[in-house]
Amino acid sequence: MHNVIEQMLEFYQCKTNEDYKHALKEIIQEIALLGLARADFFNIAAFYGGSALRIFYKMGRFSEDLDFSLTRKDRLFDIIIYCHAIQNELQSFGFDVEVSKKEKKKSSGIESAFIKGNTLVHLLKINAMTPPLKGIHTDEKLHVKLEVDTTPPPGAEFEVKYHLNPIPYSVKLYSLPCLFAGKLHAVICRGWKNNRVKGRDLYDFIWFLSKSIPVHLKHLENRMKQTGHIEQDTCLTKALLKKLLQEKFQVIDFNQAKSDVLPFVSDPFSLDVWSKDFFCALVPELVVQ
Repeated sequence: MHNVIEQMLEFYQCKTNEDYKHALKEIIQEIALLGLARADFFNIAAFYGGSALRIFYKMGRFSEDLDFSLTRKDRLFDIIIYCHAIQNELQSFGFDVEVSKKEKKKSSGIESAFIKGNTLVHLLKINAMTPPLKGIHTDEKLHVKLEVDTTPPPGAEFEVKYHLNPIPYSVKLYSLPCLFAGKLHAVICRGWKNNRVKGRDLYDFIWFLSKSIPVHLKHLENRMKQTGHIEQDTCLTKALLKKLLQEKFQVIDFNQAKSDVLPFVSDPFSLDVWSKDFFCALVPELVVQ
């Protein structure tokens, strides 16, 4: 395995099997981003979501997927050429993976692909662990999902960030206020009818507040209009946003939410305070731009 991969692994100070598996996935994500950068993907698209926060802002939870959005609507976009770029990049660093496009069963504005490999084989490849390994099945699969939104809502702002590993490269990201807008859209609108929410979204919500990052209100409004969660003639004000959040926090099953995020955080104690009262008390801290 390439020496730089071993150096990247040292950063994680892994102790458990789960630590090693999270580190492996994140290293693969970073090399996938390098492959996309080489293929000029970030001339037409931007990185967002939990992995963007983890990789570029060191947020304290691991993230499984890579989420992107085109900067302009393009229904003819095809992810397949970028699958080849990612696979070639990963193979150049010694990873024996397949990167394949997910074929759509119905029309949508999302293009998806998967990076697939064998978890055990790759942990051995990067010298993360030495045999015999316990607790990891020989057939356990490594999956990293990539999604590209080909019909992005208007009003987003972007910035360029630089990453040094495995070699220096640049990535276009949504600005932090727009990333926050996307996260609030997920908190409010995901599971609209069944009230199920991903604990990962709530964790990220706390992270944004802890950094005093304002939400890009207009971009959030555009997102909610695009998905039909507010009417086209509605103006999303700060007061309305806070009302929607308060209503959402009244109905969330916080035990379920904690179970969702628990495997991805290093300090479970940070989740003990999670409750309806806790999250409702955070709403007044929200700042908009």
